[in-house]
Amino acid sequence: MTLKQALMPLLVAAALSACAVGPDYQRPGLALPQGSEQAQVDAHWWRQFGDATLNRLIADAQQYNRDLQQTAARVDEAAAAAGAARASQLPQVNASLSGARAQTSRYSSGAGALGENYSGGLSASWELDLWGKEARKREAANADLAQSRRLLDAARQSLSAQVASTYFQLLSYDAQLAAVQATLQGREESLTLRKKRFNGGMTSELELKQAEAEAAAARAAVPRLRQAVVQTEHALAVLTGTNPRELVQPVARGKTLEALTVPPQVPSGLPSDLLLRRPDVAAAEAQLVAANARIGVARAAYFPSIGLSAGLGSASFELSKLFTGPAQTWNYAANLAAPIFNNGEISAGVDAANARQKQALAAYEKAVQSAFADTLDALSAVRTSQEAETAQGQQLAAMREALRLARLRYDAGYSSYLEVLDAERSVFQLEQSLSDARLARLNAVVSLYSALGGGWQPG
Repeated sequence: MTLKQALMPLLVAAALSACAVGPDYQRPGLALPQGSEQAQVDAHWWRQFGDATLNRLIADAQQYNRDLQQTAARVDEAAAAAGAARASQLPQVNASLSGARAQTSRYSSGAGALGENYSGGLSASWELDLWGKEARKREAANADLAQSRRLLDAARQSLSAQVASTYFQLLSYDAQLAAVQATLQGREESLTLRKKRFNGGMTSELELKQAEAEAAAARAAVPRLRQAVVQTEHALAVLTGTNPRELVQPVARGKTLEALTVPPQVPSGLPSDLLLRRPDVAAAEAQLVAANARIGVARAAYFPSIGLSAGLGSASFELSKLFTGPAQTWNYAANLAAPIFNNGEISAGVDAANARQKQALAAYEKAVQSAFADTLDALSAVRTSQEAETAQGQQLAAMREALRLARLRYDAGYSSYLEVLDAERSVFQLEQSLSDARLARLNAVVSLYSALGGGWQPG
């Protein structure tokens, strides 16, 4: 008899185990708004800002970030578990080979005799999955693997958004520092002029002290912003997995905050299923699939467990004749174990599996709700931040003109120096506010990309 013939009962049993207890998964029906366009997810949404340095920083973060490496290792762990679940459905085949040599006692037979005994063979065992318990286990394990992969995708998206926001914050501090340094230079020049005029008796000590105070205020803002720049560089270096020895090196810059390309507006009518592909939503659905499959695993405990085994081998007193003709041996065996009375343990297990499925369903529905809420909030933020930046720019332009006129009036003797100081303070504050408004607009776009699970492309 060949090994194929010995394993034939197992193959027949495998064909009989196509039925699986428990509910088959069906995606929950949700009342989603319908879009008028087809779209595809753009995973590299940050390229829309047109900054090669930002692209490189995000690439470094996705390769070297330590938190992301931990999440990737969890995917490897889930893949190993899924592989083990698949292996449990296949026959376990083992090989054996043994040999012994013994001498019989001379007191029992009158003379001692040497004897040899050799045996070898293959054995296979398998649990007959008539009720689909192992199939449901594999389904759950595959869903767990899918969930871990989606969580990794979500972690990548979150990390990319964090790197982009931190980089934009760095550019914002750069812009504010440049504005403060320019203001300080202007106030130092004004202070020098006030001193000359005071020494010449052309102006009062009050104007001189006011000029000194304004120059000192600008001077004090410089180290504060420099410290903010350094701290933001360190935060960006940690996100990108920079070697600790390189933390003292400044982070490279690409475009200035004002020169960054603001991505185009979101086209109207994006389809709702774009949000269902968001990594965290997909992960929540995978968790629901796994919980649904484990209901079948729990229900299968009600049914008997049938184990099969088969063996094919050879036994001989001579090693040279071990695998020849009459030395061949074979065996089949089967066992059955069925639950009789367990004080409701199986019923409680099924109830627990159903409860976990309900929890996963609620979590999935909440993930979808949150995705839509995040998107609506981000769309609103993109619109309002653009309006705020435009208004802030108009206000700054008007105040700069007011400052020019105030200086002309003061030089002509029509107004006091206090009018010039007020205009300078307003310009200084508005320059900072405009930088903040630009940063808010860029961050709103990043939030929108995060809410959509990436960018969008026409289908």
